[in-house]
Amino acid sequence: MTPITVLLADDQALLRSAFRVLVDSEPDMRVVGEAADGAQAVELARSTRADVVLMDIRMPGTDGLTATRMISADPDLAGVRIVMLTTFEVDEYVVQSLRAGASGFLGKGAEPDELLNAIRVAAAGEALLSPAATKGLIASFLAQGGSAAEGSDGAEYSARLAALTGREREVLVQVAGGHSNDLIAERLVVSPLTVKTHVNRAMAKLGARDRAQLVVIAYESGLVRPRAE
Repeated sequence: MTPITVLLADDQALLRSAFRVLVDSEPDMRVVGEAADGAQAVELARSTRADVVLMDIRMPGTDGLTATRMISADPDLAGVRIVMLTTFEVDEYVVQSLRAGASGFLGKGAEPDELLNAIRVAAAGEALLSPAATKGLIASFLAQGGSAAEGSDGAEYSARLAALTGREREVLVQVAGGHSNDLIAERLVVSPLTVKTHVNRAMAKLGARDRAQLVVIAYESGLVRPRAE
């Protein structure tokens, strides 16, 4: 089995070392590079084509947000998944990172098993981390009047929604609700494979890299309205 390749991007050398020991201790993954800032992360992403980048948001020079945008904008790096590392769970930069192309987020205080699971889920191209957690983050941030939608592509996304079929829109709403393919299939009385097909088609039509971005698009286009819990 080919191991999952991981790139570590954090300005704290001690934290990178801890992550390297943890990742390299797993038989199904290995670290292929370490970056101390965003510019180096982009350079190493291009040279290593790592499957997953663990990207700290706050770094000197080129920060993680800018680096994420650069990696996401590079067609040659379309297969690279980015997991943002953050100190705070609800953070404006996290939302911006998801919009920029990151697949999800993880708190720096996460348990080792959570980190390893996040890497595996990201590498598999699934709804990175918990879809419900991603949805909850965006919903609560926007419900509080956050500025994530300022200057966004909300109007463009609304126009693209017109290209979706009725069923694709239904599935998109369910994805934004943080539901898995199996649960969506049960709710819509179709097969999980059919749901996956609809999700993939919606991603292609909306220009989303993964399900995390679908969640953002669903909210920013107005298809789904955030509500305070």
